[in-house]
Amino acid sequence: MSKMSIRFYKDREVRAVWDDETNKWWFSAVDVVAAINEEDNSNKSRRYWNTFKNRHEEFQSSTICRQLKMTAIDGKRYLTDAFQFAPVQFLDQTLKDIEAMSENTFDEIIDKYVEMNIAHPFMEGNGRSTRIWLDLILKKNLAKCVDWSQIEKQEYLDAMKHSTTDSSEIKRLIEAALTDKINDREMFMKGVDYSYYYEQPEQ
Repeated sequence: MSKMSIRFYKDREVRAVWDDETNKWWFSAVDVVAAINEEDNSNKSRRYWNTFKNRHEEFQSSTICRQLKMTAIDGKRYLTDAFQFAPVQFLDQTLKDIEAMSENTFDEIIDKYVEMNIAHPFMEGNGRSTRIWLDLILKKNLAKCVDWSQIEKQEYLDAMKHSTTDSSEIKRLIEAALTDKINDREMFMKGVDYSYYYEQPEQ
């Protein structure tokens, strides 16, 4: 992390940090909440964000979210939840760019999947939605789908977290779990079950 910045959404400040490794910006989650909700009270925005995270456990496990030090109003730097997915004001164009990505080969399809996960367009169940979306693309273009029961939960979550900088791990896991049982109802239902399992919090 080498550069701090203040971005604006609807004339509201959103703190950001530049990541040299991925060549992308990380945005303060609380600032994004305040901007979208047009909330001036930072404590309310922080409570809203914490409540959201607690209610949507799958959001924490499937979204690219980290704690980074950002400068607060008092001039001190505190650990703050930060996102790397597409800022809301650019989401429409981001989704158009993703739609235009090629999907003719396995590598191209998984690259497209990784970009959609970063964009995170679904407020609830983003991981489940993108996995279904991935299976539909694989079925249409390669006559394959994923047997998700063959991919261990923590391996999958770790691979998805790393995929923004290196997609080789998630490609390896998914490729090893490909099947041609694209019309098998049991395979489809098993995929749904495992998709929910990935997002369940550890007891």
